Amino acid sequence: MIAATHKTSNGPPSSSSRRVLTVGISDLKVSDDPGAALITHALGSCLAVIVHDRVRKMGGMIHFMLPAASTAPKKAEATPAMFADTGVPLLFRQMYELGSDKESLVVKVAGGARLYNVGGMFDIGRRNYTMLRKIFWKNAITIAAEDVGGNRSRTVSLLVDSGRVLVRSYGEKSTL
Repeated sequence: MIAATHKTSNGPPSSSSRRVLTVGISDLKVSDDPGAALITHALGSCLAVIVHDRVRKMGGMIHFMLPAASTAPKKAEATPAMFADTGVPLLFRQMYELGSDKESLVVKVAGGARLYNVGGMFDIGRRNYTMLRKIFWKNAITIAAEDVGGNRSRTVSLLVDSGRVLVRSYGEKSTL
């Protein structure tokens, strides 16, 4: 699935009945269900962009693999969330379609690790992060918090009601 939009009008459920929406690799999801949690696993060199509308209690997340769609135009057409330059704009468009506006959005980023150092030749994590910063700079988007780089894989989740972003890596937990 390239993208999924989850729309409901249920009130916030108890924590035991939280609806979990998994964001796969090269995937994105948005939700206006304040009782939902978005989660993505195995962020190595990939990046997750997490967007939370603090006013409307909506959220979105993308897990993209590569910086530029120009490297594989046919794949980008079929799976725009695979690439920063096609997937990140799509994430924001879907948030706006749910009723968000730019001023209400809080943006956080995680991932971009360097898991395999082959003489620094590929360093996809750094290239992904550089492309993301360019996209954000061109669109005047500020990153509120981030957990990027290093050499560890991460699992990231967003609690849609509060906007709290949890990062887990090798048994350690942190909050963005």
